[in-house]
Amino acid sequence: MKLNYGKNFWLLSLSMFFFMTSFNLILPELNDFITELGGADKKGLVIMLFTISAAISRPFSGKLTDTIGRKKVIYLGILFSMLVSWCYPFSYSVLFFLVLRFLHGFSAGFTPTGTTALLTDIIPAQQRGQAMGIWGTFISLGFGVGQFSGSWIGNSFGMDALFIISGITSLISGLFLIKVEETLKNPQKFDGSQLKVRWKDVIEPSVVPVAIVMALTASCSGIIFVLTPDMSGFLGIENKGFFFGFYVISTIFVRLFSSSLSDRIGRRETMLIGISMLFISMLLMAHVDSYNSFVAAAIVFGLATGVSSPTLFAWTADLSHIRRRGVGAGTIFIALEIGIMIGSSSTIITYDNTVNSIQSVFYFGAAMSLLAITYLLWHKANRESEF
Repeated sequence: MKLNYGKNFWLLSLSMFFFMTSFNLILPELNDFITELGGADKKGLVIMLFTISAAISRPFSGKLTDTIGRKKVIYLGILFSMLVSWCYPFSYSVLFFLVLRFLHGFSAGFTPTGTTALLTDIIPAQQRGQAMGIWGTFISLGFGVGQFSGSWIGNSFGMDALFIISGITSLISGLFLIKVEETLKNPQKFDGSQLKVRWKDVIEPSVVPVAIVMALTASCSGIIFVLTPDMSGFLGIENKGFFFGFYVISTIFVRLFSSSLSDRIGRRETMLIGISMLFISMLLMAHVDSYNSFVAAAIVFGLATGVSSPTLFAWTADLSHIRRRGVGAGTIFIALEIGIMIGSSSTIITYDNTVNSIQSVFYFGAAMSLLAITYLLWHKANRESEF
């Protein structure tokens, strides 16, 4: 396994680790936080509002990434994350808290878009699957470290301390970015006209097949984000991020051994393997009734995302036009947010804060993963081979 991707790659990966850790630190405790504020029936909005604002910002971040530069867009997202994290301690009402969740989403709308475009610039085409797998490992580590340690920090030092640490982690993310070299040639100075977004700045047609698969599979993640903290509570597990501890171990394990799989057998073929495991994980989640079954479901979900996620981003890089990589990345992240919104909003309709209502939500996730498999099979049969 050749790992000579250069300084930019490793610094950017470390920066993304801390960025992902930042907003995942607070996620496991937000259900309890909004409940204490009197908004137990609005748990689905904790994720949904975040993803709505992230989706709204994607066309702007994608266009700016291709005009003013990758790094400036990444910094904007980090700044949003840092400032909003430090405003959470002043949440004394459900409304103000939900406004902050909406504003926090802009960080996810900017930083990953700029990062993905910069990575696409520097990764050799023949090693995209492998490189995205390694990069995804840093993301998964941030995800797991944040989710697993957030509950411990909150329980030990209080929610205010957790929010402050989250903001500091965003700041550290920005420090790693300082030595990363800009890859956009001849970046423009910012002016207001660059915020005028047309339809061509919203969607990159070449990556639509990837976006469809992303939206369908991300709906499962939306469900996971909302329900697993409560499921930990139902099972008597104090750490609300317990699920993600096992998730991150399994997803890193599979990335280490399969990061170059899609470079060898093809993107769609690898996606079919990953989404099949995602379908199984949704069925397992629907029937969780013990500590062991919860762990098993977390491991299978981690294996599924460990195979699927880097493959989706490698396929995006394959299909993106060289001058529209920012818009291409933005398109994929819009699809990600749409999927998470679908999944999280489905819990508002079907989940009533009881154990008995969990099963139907995960059956919905299983149905969405089956739709993704069906679409991939259709695409493989009716479209020419694409890497």
